[in-house]
Amino acid sequence: MAKAKRKAAAKAVVVQLDGERWAVIREGNKRPSSKHDTQKEAWAVALKMAKKDKARAVKKGKDGKVKEQRNYQA
Repeated sequence: MAKAKRKAAAKAVVVQLDGERWAVIREGNKRPSSKHDTQKEAWAVALKMAKKDKARAVKKGKDGKVKEQRNYQA
């Protein structure tokens, strides 16, 4: 009988300032999935990605501190 595969723990999708633009980065990745002119645009994309991935969405402010989080983990 085959062993059941364990699903990897869902990672966070993080919105943070990257230079002059807001980056959406999956935790553990080096490069952003996308960059946006406003934090609001980046947050909307991050929420969709987190829902799809069943992960957490984390929004950081210009100072790098966490401002908001949403958890879509099952």
